[in-house]
This record gives sequence, C-alpha cells and structure tokens, in this order.
Amino acid sequence: MLRVGLNPYGLTYHLGLQGRGTPRANPKGAGLEGFIALAEELGARTLEIYDPWLAEMSDSGLAALKERLDGLGMTPVVSAGLNMMGPLESAFRSARSLGAKTIRLGLTPVLCGDRNAWGDKWGELNASIRSALQQWGPRAEAEGRVLAIENHQDFGSAELVAFCETGGRGVGITFDTGNTFPVAEAPLDFTRRIAPYVRHVHLKDYRVQFTGEGYRLVRCAIGDGAVPFRDLAALLGDLHDELTAVLEPGALEARHVRFLLDDWWNGYPPQTAREFAACLAAAQKNRLPDDADFRTPWERGDDGALVSYELDMIRRSAANMKELGLMTLENPS
Repeated sequence: MLRVGLNPYGLTYHLGLQGRGTPRANPKGAGLEGFIALAEELGARTLEIYDPWLAEMSDSGLAALKERLDGLGMTPVVSAGLNMMGPLESAFRSARSLGAKTIRLGLTPVLCGDRNAWGDKWGELNASIRSALQQWGPRAEAEGRVLAIENHQDFGSAELVAFCETGGRGVGITFDTGNTFPVAEAPLDFTRRIAPYVRHVHLKDYRVQFTGEGYRLVRCAIGDGAVPFRDLAALLGDLHDELTAVLEPGALEARHVRFLLDDWWNGYPPQTAREFAACLAAAQKNRLPDDADFRTPWERGDDGALVSYELDMIRRSAANMKELGLMTLENPS
C-alpha cells in the first residue's frame, strides 16, 4: 500500500539543515547527494526533496536529477512551506521539472499545538491560509498535481478537512502520523476523519513523557513509540490502493505540549471528554518514564554523536516498518 522512502527532516544534522551559530546549519552536512545515497542504501521508493535544494539547480540539473530518480525507481515529492521555504512558485517549478505529482506543503511554523502564542493573529493566519489555498489549489489541479497540506503540530483533523474543501481537488493532506498528539487528538480518530483526503504520509512516532504541564513528545525510532501503525495503515488501506510515504523521526528537540495550562486551549474548537481521553489513552503505549532523560545528543550539546544517532535511528525505523509488514523498502527489479 505504501511506497516508502525518505524525507530529510529526521536527518537534519547529518544532511546539513541544522547546526549551531549563524547561519544555523551544519556546513559539513551530506546535502542532497548524501540524502540520495542513504535512500539508495535503504531501497527507497519515494524521495521527498527539500525545495530550497532544488531551487538552486538549473533546468538541466533538474532534468538530470529526474532521469536519475527514474532510474532508481523513486517517486519524487517536492517539500515546500507556505511562506516558510521560499516562494511557492519555486515548488511548482521543481515539481514540473521532476514530474512530481505531490507538493508537500507546511502551513505554519506553529509547534507543540501552541496556538495561544499567536494570540489575536491566529484568526488572521487561518484566513491567509484559506486565501492561499483558494489561489493555488485550482492551479495544482490544472497541472495534475496536489498540494498535500501537512498537520504540522498546528491543525486538527476537522480543520484540515475544511482546508481541503476550501482549496478544491488540488488540495489534499500529508498525514504526519506523530502529529496528532500535539493537537490533543488520538491517532486513529484523527486518521478516520482525514483518510479520504490523504495523499502522502510522514511516518513519525513519539514516546510520550507526562509532565506537570501536559506531556513531552520525545523522538524515537518509528515503531518504538505510541503510534498504532498497523491499525492506522488498515484505515488508510480501506480507501487507497497506494500512497507515497516517507520515514521521518521527530525533531532533535522534544516537543512539550502544555495542555494542562488553560491558555494552551485558546484558539481550539470544543472537544469532548471522551475524545481527549482517547488521546491520553493512546499516549500510554511505550510511555517514557517520568524521570527518564528525554534529551537527544543535540539537547545535551553532544554534536559529535549526532550523525550516528540520526543514521542509527533511520535504519532502525526502516527495519521496524519492514518487520511490521506494512511495506517493503526494496525497489522492484
């Protein structure tokens, strides 16, 4: 059901997208070439590519990359963000050049479900997103593409569906499987609501550590945490013969979702006690003990351990997903 491969966001230090100082990147990172090499190692069938890498390439360079990916049997997905990763026009250029049918689109920089940080501007942000989707959705449809908007720790399932209906047939969803917890929704409830609109999947997992303010979402190998992947895949499989998907361990910084603070709920629609209880119950699976050290090497300042940390985790994630029987990672001969 899933054409599984990689995106760069679980490998940000290794690839050079994250570092310390200014600019905040790792100049010794492996970049696009290292990314493709790792994808080949794992037998990736999908490659979600960071559009700023592509924006720097000439038309001939993009044509050569398309030929290369075709030869490797990898389906390209272009990864962009609304007002976050350069102009959306660039993502359309990249998609046309690579023959990509899907443009993954992050909508906001919100993390940890913290809408309250936006205050009165939260409504303005929503309005600007609706306007952008009304503009770009029809264009994507006309080109035979889809803008797959991601649940980037910002929007709930019903809100994503409403955005899809606003943007029309050219708008679908990139479903980040770990990002239901930051908006206080249970993974399977979230999946049931969005399943008809899903066009691309980010396979992410978290171990949950409960705190005095809510819970902390801690990066782990995909399959070692709280996300019920078999049940989730079954729900998607009822509606889709095949979807592109990528392995994406969480960020190098833990996400603290402070739902026990009253202000955290500002901007959220009403939720029943039963719905929230389902989220809390799901978060108990493989729960991280309250006194465990949740920190990654990045959070401990141990940059020398980061490359092996990221690579070991992505390889374990691939092995876990294969063992679960949800997909194969070998390219067909």
